[in-house]
Amino acid sequence: MTERVTRISVQFLHAFDPGGDYGVQPAGTYDVETVEEQLDSISFIAYRRVSTTMVRRAASDGRARPSSMMIDPADLDRAMAADAVTGARRPAPAVR
Repeated sequence: MTERVTRISVQFLHAFDPGGDYGVQPAGTYDVETVEEQLDSISFIAYRRVSTTMVRRAASDGRARPSSMMIDPADLDRAMAADAVTGARRPAPAVR
């Protein structure tokens, strides 16, 4: 069976809840890897998602260690949307 792997990086500006039992995660840059397998029983090329894993990068100051978690892509989309909304609600700096 043929697999394909997609890797992207996402940055959260605020702490977020990825769903599941992982609890609130700190803001930062996360690498997201999605593994899909090719379906062989149909007449056109199609893939089925096998897993999506999110890995927090280690902080350059050494305080945060890398950690990984399995995540549902829908939960990732929700967390990213919530982070964007939270960012939009921050008050603008005062103009002097």
